[in-house]
Amino acid sequence: MNILPIVINLAIAVVPVILAITLHEAAHGFAALALGDTTARDAGRLSLNPIRHIDPVGTIILPGFLLVTQLVLPPHRIFFMFGWAKPVPVSAFRFRDPRRGMALVATAGPLMNFFLAWVGALIMPSVLGPSVWSAGAQQFLIYFMLANIVLGLFNLLPIPPLDGGRIAVGLLPLPLARAWAQLERVGILIVLLAIFILPRLMGFDPLGAALDRVLPWAFRVIFWLAGQNVAGLDGASI
Repeated sequence: MNILPIVINLAIAVVPVILAITLHEAAHGFAALALGDTTARDAGRLSLNPIRHIDPVGTIILPGFLLVTQLVLPPHRIFFMFGWAKPVPVSAFRFRDPRRGMALVATAGPLMNFFLAWVGALIMPSVLGPSVWSAGAQQFLIYFMLANIVLGLFNLLPIPPLDGGRIAVGLLPLPLARAWAQLERVGILIVLLAIFILPRLMGFDPLGAALDRVLPWAFRVIFWLAGQNVAGLDGASI
């Protein structure tokens, strides 16, 4: 049995997710440092080393579960990967305006993902070609863009502890912001229910349906911002 194609497919699917998650978290730390908080730097988390950002559930268990189930179930291909990293520590009290500071730090993560997707769109034309290498590079860049777009959009959901929830806390009037911040205790459970449990119970995945509509548009916008003609990117269209 030739395992090389399996290894290559795994790398193409997993490496983009690791890069997207790692740089997302690093962006939070650098944004906090720019606003005067050295907590992430002091903890050694201002690093592009993925090992320093590993979360047992979000970086290993959940992506591993998605990987295995997609490979085991027909059509035995990897279509989607998702996960998260260990949150970068931030001390909001070190900001001049803690609420606004946390909102800015939260914004940095999705912005990094959208920037990385844009970089992928910039690189795409340079790898187009008929060779096997070109096909693999195109697939890697598409997965890289997909991982970053999905991670960036997903984190903008206004549910603490997702970035969108923290942005909402920074923008809402103080009484409402305090109430909304309380969701952080159960926010991850709400997210997991919305992604994994409710779609199975209802037989309908609203988040997946929304992504199906938004992703093609997001790809077109990013290619457009990169000055690329999507229709002319043969083999790389979404």
